[in-house]
Amino acid sequence: MFAAVSATWKLLLTLTLLGAIVGSMTVRAPREPVERAELRRLVVVAIGLYLLGTIASLADHGILAGTVYAAGILVCSLAVWLSRGMKRDDGPDGESDGGPPGDERPPSGPDGTPSFDWDEFERELASWSERSRVGAH
Repeated sequence: MFAAVSATWKLLLTLTLLGAIVGSMTVRAPREPVERAELRRLVVVAIGLYLLGTIASLADHGILAGTVYAAGILVCSLAVWLSRGMKRDDGPDGESDGGPPGDERPPSGPDGTPSFDWDEFERELASWSERSRVGAH
């Protein structure tokens, strides 16, 4: 009887953790961005829980270690989900990092619809296709 209850709890815990991990990547991102400092705190808490779980494991407290590890995974999953609400082009202080553009929209035309400069695109494409190819015969 005890083995069946133990297996049921393990299965329930596994499904909960798997659901949290998958949910953190697939559930719609939060509408409002979360401060980076808040996300850092969550990650520090998750790392602290992992360290506490390690100490419990070394002290031969398996159930406590598993519970603390599970809590760390849940906190880390929450941090992943919350981080999805952030702007990708923001640097550590909310400034643009100067890296490659993310999901930028083209500039709007006078009527508010997105516009695209096809002439400039064709000029850049022509200059790119006329470049000298290194190693080509």
